Amino acid sequence: MPYWLFKWFLFAPVIKAVCRPWIEGRKNVPPTGPAILVSNHLSYGDTVLLPALIERRVTFPAKSELFTGQRSLGGRVVGWFLRNVGMLPMDRSGGRASNESVDAVGQVLQAGEIVGIYPEGTRSPDGRLYKGKTGVARLVLGHRVRVLPVATVGTEFVKGWFGIPFMRRPGIRIGPPLDFSAYYDRATDRAVLRYVTDEIMAAVQSLSGQRYVDVYATSVKSGALAGRNIEEKVRPRPGTGVPPAPLETEPLRRTDEGAR
Repeated sequence: MPYWLFKWFLFAPVIKAVCRPWIEGRKNVPPTGPAILVSNHLSYGDTVLLPALIERRVTFPAKSELFTGQRSLGGRVVGWFLRNVGMLPMDRSGGRASNESVDAVGQVLQAGEIVGIYPEGTRSPDGRLYKGKTGVARLVLGHRVRVLPVATVGTEFVKGWFGIPFMRRPGIRIGPPLDFSAYYDRATDRAVLRYVTDEIMAAVQSLSGQRYVDVYATSVKSGALAGRNIEEKVRPRPGTGVPPAPLETEPLRRTDEGAR
């Protein structure tokens, strides 16, 4: 209930009145059934804009640090808000806790709902599109659900009257569903997971028009790539577009002819 109250009486009316957002491809969102909306990530405004512009509920995973351990008033308000609108805390420490977080996302899909995912794992440090993490492919293949590429545009906050930040004419483009049913039985194949992730990110790039950098945004923001020229990692698109090799359909037959 809090989700719909926040959406229809707070965020949707305010965003539509103040920011005058636009949306393309709304019809691509299925009216029922599970689906994953995969988007680029420019600002905090992304997570509010998408649910405000489509009719169905969208559940986003968010880093667990936002839910707990926030000492500031603003941090506590954010944690309270996320809990009340049903967002999912994602533990990124690895191990059992991380697996449980992924399982929670799977439960949302099994309930026939929509999940929103940012494969970059964090907001873009410079407005470009960065390498996607393969967790999104694991969800798509593991739960055999539709995946729709999404591009958010113009969601960076700018200062308005009295210094109050707002988004200036932000928009969303939603592409048609991508079909990865040929790989449903290869949900643990690393080559397949990388390929599926890259193809999803390529579809996002085609909608957003962003330049692509073939490194993880989290590595850039953490300083792990300090001193390295990431401009050398700029590529025309994510991945190569070449599908992984098919599995052998029959076991190889052994012959003794070579030993004769």
